[in-house]
Amino acid sequence: MPAIEVVRSGPIGHLRNNAAEWWFKDPGLLKLAPAIFIGFMSSVNMGYDASLINGLLANPRFVADLHLRTSSELGMVVSFFTLGSIASTIPAPIIADRFGRRVAMFCGYTLVIAGSLTQTFTTGGMKMLGGRIIVGCGVGMAQIGGNPYLSEIAHPRNRTEVTALGQTCFYIGAILAAWTTFGSLSIPGSWSWRMCTLLQIAVPIICIVSLPFLPESPRWLVSRGRIDDAHNTLAKYHANGDKDDELVLFELDGITEAIRTEQNARKATPLEFFATKGNRHRGFIVIMCGILSQWAGNGILMFYLVPILNSVGMTDSTKQTAFNGGLQVFNWLASVGGSLVSERVGRRKLWLGATIGMLASFIVLTACSAVYAEKGTEAAGSTVLAFLFIFYGMYAVGYTPLVVAYSVEILPFHLRTTGMGLLTFTVGCMGFFNAYINPIALDSIAWKYYFVYIGILSVALVVIWFCFPETKGRTLEEIETVFDGHDQVTDSAPSTAVVDKSDLDHVEVLEK
Repeated sequence: MPAIEVVRSGPIGHLRNNAAEWWFKDPGLLKLAPAIFIGFMSSVNMGYDASLINGLLANPRFVADLHLRTSSELGMVVSFFTLGSIASTIPAPIIADRFGRRVAMFCGYTLVIAGSLTQTFTTGGMKMLGGRIIVGCGVGMAQIGGNPYLSEIAHPRNRTEVTALGQTCFYIGAILAAWTTFGSLSIPGSWSWRMCTLLQIAVPIICIVSLPFLPESPRWLVSRGRIDDAHNTLAKYHANGDKDDELVLFELDGITEAIRTEQNARKATPLEFFATKGNRHRGFIVIMCGILSQWAGNGILMFYLVPILNSVGMTDSTKQTAFNGGLQVFNWLASVGGSLVSERVGRRKLWLGATIGMLASFIVLTACSAVYAEKGTEAAGSTVLAFLFIFYGMYAVGYTPLVVAYSVEILPFHLRTTGMGLLTFTVGCMGFFNAYINPIALDSIAWKYYFVYIGILSVALVVIWFCFPETKGRTLEEIETVFDGHDQVTDSAPSTAVVDKSDLDHVEVLEK
């Protein structure tokens, strides 16, 4: 079996790792691939369920069956999904920390199935609202369990890329939702939309069947005192079963020391975010990530694309759903590109570049929407359509891979699921406001409402510049020193800094 000797500058010295350089050439990493895949599925599930309503609103039969006559009723159907997501932030971190990441995902996917069936066989608007709440709760719980799981199970060499790529899978779900709603328009009767809601159960079923056969997070195992199990897991998947592998031993040592220090010092509660300067900084960033994920202009474009397309002259439902489908494919490609360069470019530069691009795009969107509303100029309407792609491309390159990945990596283990709960809660609150208020505002003041988001993006640019530190080239344990300083981190932290590619001087494959 080929081994990799990783030579790195700094106190870590030389680490030998019994794993091939490319994951698809390594038996252990190939065994880990199903776990990574299921981790990705939490974002696919989120993308499908969150984006589905956009396509359904372009389906006249859906609107007629649910008697959606006013902007307020429209807002309720959209916003109740986020209410469920908010509700999940209370039990999900407790379940994920006490019973494991896999159990949290299992509970979440079970709720998604229940809510999807409720939506599919509903005969009235109130039952649809109930189904939306249940699905939202399930999606939120699966995310709170799935996102830390993905980061904690990944090999340290590719953790950054894996975590960031996981978030791009949101658009795979969105693509499936967009083209499913497009294709179902030809189905006669109410099954033109019921089929789309029924298909929400596909991803949860795949995940529920797979979860019992997947490894648990080694960090969670250590937190429950199961150090031997964690050692076996790390050795099996990161070093092809070699328990004496240098990388595995450094990983285990780093995880064990970090968690022991955290558990001896304090228990994790939401109040912990107020305990130290570093934690206050972390909490502020997590909350800002949640706000920006919904209030950067994407919320209004994502959930109310159909009214926006109507406002610039695209009123045909087939064209609207096709436009949405093409937009989601473009978004996914852009988000994959952003994920792959996030380690090379750096998180801070990606945040800033994406925000500047989004701000410029929204200014053009606002100006052209105003021209079209006043004069009906076809060129202005076409420009709006083009800049919808540009705006979303900027969002997908920066915000899609970073909102969760950046939040996860700045949080120490004992705050990770609590922090993800805080992120989900913030996203849910901001999303509920968006979903309920946006249709009313669009109906009342139309394109003038866009000025609100120009202001938010301007503030976001300032906040990111002053408050978002760079985490490029650091392991999860090393990032703690960025916020807490070296004095507050265990002395063993430097020795736990295991193999981020940006810090490698060279990698040699040695035949054993």
